[in-house]
Amino acid sequence: MTVWVEGQALADWRKKAQAEAIAAQIAPEEVDWLLQHCTDLDKLSLRLGTFAGKDRIACTYSLTVLNQIWQRRIVERCPIQYLVGAAPWRHFLLQVSPSVLIPRPETELLIDLVLAQVRHYPALATGNWVDLGTGSGAIALGLASVLPQASIHAVDQSTDALAIAVSNAQKDDLADRIQFYQGFWWQPLTTLRGKIAGMVSNPPYIPSSDLPGLQPEVAHHEPRLALDGGEDGLTAIRYLINTAPAYLQSQGLWLIEMMAGQAPQVETLLREQGSYDAIQIFKDLAGIERFALALRR
Repeated sequence: MTVWVEGQALADWRKKAQAEAIAAQIAPEEVDWLLQHCTDLDKLSLRLGTFAGKDRIACTYSLTVLNQIWQRRIVERCPIQYLVGAAPWRHFLLQVSPSVLIPRPETELLIDLVLAQVRHYPALATGNWVDLGTGSGAIALGLASVLPQASIHAVDQSTDALAIAVSNAQKDDLADRIQFYQGFWWQPLTTLRGKIAGMVSNPPYIPSSDLPGLQPEVAHHEPRLALDGGEDGLTAIRYLINTAPAYLQSQGLWLIEMMAGQAPQVETLLREQGSYDAIQIFKDLAGIERFALALRR
């Protein structure tokens, strides 16, 4: 349904919403993100304010409903990505909901690290690749887009998350490249034991006691299943370190995202497990040690 909104009225609402955002210490640019989602206005029109002179603008919502949506951002601190149902990631615009973690820009670097490894080990380009805990499907879609000859497998415990991941794959014409499985980590992949060229994961890694102190957008809205890493934050990571050797082929890649400060422990766990070589830690764009990589012996 399309609602017609008078340009000046929309401009007045935008100015008020931006003031509310600043008062709430929210980026005022989020107002324009919402408006771009529900109207056909582009960034330039919004920045210049030229739309104010239009008699009417097509909008998905009335101003009353638009304001109700925006108040959820201000009062409930609901992430804007959930309010619009979408999040940009690499070259994708992914469908998201409170059933999945909002994909972060730093996670994009996992795909760049995969590409760098494949250049060093070209044989990996045609193998089986696994995204464990796929959520919105972001990593699986990223792998499918840069490894056109590989077979991509994506696993998640949540059926709601898998439905969103499948929808994202269909929207971006990658559904025929990715097989999706519901289950606990490796559980659905027993037929691929010893045949995995690469495992990539953004597992839950936040210590349970830290969760209440996170910003409300995360603590109150994002799925706990995707955040809670147990007492020390390393429960899932420790499990993946210990179980992956049974599934990875020789020289198969093990790659995860982790929390700031966890790198020394993760590196030690990888060394002590005894099945990994070429253990490396990589920083994100903010200089934080964010990724751990190793090769199966």
